Amino acid sequence: MKTCLRAVLALLLVTAVVVVRAPSSQAAISFTNPLAAAPYGADPWMGYDNGYYYLAATTWNSQIVVKRARSVAALPGATESVVYTGSGSTNCCNVWAPSLHKLNGPNGTRWYLYYSAGTPACCDGQRSYVLESSGADPMGPFTYKGQLNVQANNGWAIDGSVATIGGVNYFFYSSWVGDLQSLFVTRLTNPWTAAAYGTRISYPSYDWEKQGGNTEEAPYVVQHNGITYLTFSASSCNTPDYKLGMLTLTGSNPLAAASWTKKSTPIFQRSDANGVYGPGGQGFFNSPDGAETWLVYHANESTAQGCGGTRTTRIKKVSWNSDGSPNLGTPDRVSASLTGPSGDPGGTVSFPVAGTRYRVVNQNSNKVLDAANCGTADGTAIRQWSSLGNACQQWTFTKTTSNYYRITNANSGKVLDSVNCGATNGTAVNLWSSLGNVCQEWSLTPIDGRYLIANRGNGLVLDAENCGTADGVVVRQWGALGNACQQWSITP
Repeated sequence: MKTCLRAVLALLLVTAVVVVRAPSSQAAISFTNPLAAAPYGADPWMGYDNGYYYLAATTWNSQIVVKRARSVAALPGATESVVYTGSGSTNCCNVWAPSLHKLNGPNGTRWYLYYSAGTPACCDGQRSYVLESSGADPMGPFTYKGQLNVQANNGWAIDGSVATIGGVNYFFYSSWVGDLQSLFVTRLTNPWTAAAYGTRISYPSYDWEKQGGNTEEAPYVVQHNGITYLTFSASSCNTPDYKLGMLTLTGSNPLAAASWTKKSTPIFQRSDANGVYGPGGQGFFNSPDGAETWLVYHANESTAQGCGGTRTTRIKKVSWNSDGSPNLGTPDRVSASLTGPSGDPGGTVSFPVAGTRYRVVNQNSNKVLDAANCGTADGTAIRQWSSLGNACQQWTFTKTTSNYYRITNANSGKVLDSVNCGATNGTAVNLWSSLGNVCQEWSLTPIDGRYLIANRGNGLVLDAENCGTADGVVVRQWGALGNACQQWSITP
């Protein structure tokens, strides 16, 4: 009798849990931008497939990383997984603008990851490359398929993406003709092979495309009501006037420049009122229920920031003009509470916990982040040291706004600070009284179980100088290299 009663109670409990979690009447979720901060927030691609959002962005090193989450609200804290590390001299370094596309090819339906890469010295060596997934998972594993041969004389080619028009796959990219960085297209015979060199279909012709440089790049197609629109980024990304323009396919042949009509004004640009500068590097994705189209893009928070690691990934719902073209409106202020895509189930990642003391441990040396000599004064140096278990090596993380944190030393109450708000490799870190500025705010990017800790003001990550392993090695800031010397575990 007791056994039967326990079984009935267990069944009732399971039923109650299922009812509570049923998603049929879920409320709309809210989120704040950015969804990805430094060091992997620029030139983003985002998609939704089989219950997950996927997000990839420029790394500037030899790695391609992708993260996924059930909800956009969980993406800021989602783990970056390394899906490919370049090898050889032609595709090893300086990875830009990964773009994933689910295509039918000789091996069936696969994910194809297109990216730009070159030699470590930026930026003349950039070419376009393709990876193929082994199955239906956008996280891979991926195999290297080769370089896309799209320019005569192995010419420069970046920011590639694929669009299917009339049942045919086309590869869009950016390259140069003289001093004009222009948009090109070619047909693909299979997902990793171009049928011919690309045809130029657009070049900078308006003043708004020539701020700081004659630039059209980052082509990406969005389709609506049977019409194909090709969006692109215009002007130099080193300026706050980087912005989006658009072509419309008004003819029958996507390979012919005459088939494309350029809109004479930009469709998305800076908002000084909202503190958003240089929006671009864009793509589009559908909401989980397929009812909405969303823009993913990067932008800066200051007019002084440019093409580096300060750019962060944001998203915005697309509306449509009366003629069917996309209306992107005005970029939203970072930290504004926004309604998420329709069909999003909600949910966030709640780490680190406010008020909890953590040790920050370097993956390469196993030494911990330490306030030198337990100093409590402004300007106390930061180094790595063997774990002593004291408060000088313990840190709390307080969320400030838009997925950034203030990192406070438990002994002194002073915060982790980028010295003099420096913006170059090698900038030191120290302890300082809280000033409430971006030089004292940090993003946490989980990567394979550890974290990159990047400054909001300059986009540089915490780095153990010269990969040293001894007590006393200086902790400084540096561009992300993808190595263990810049990875930290955060443990209670």
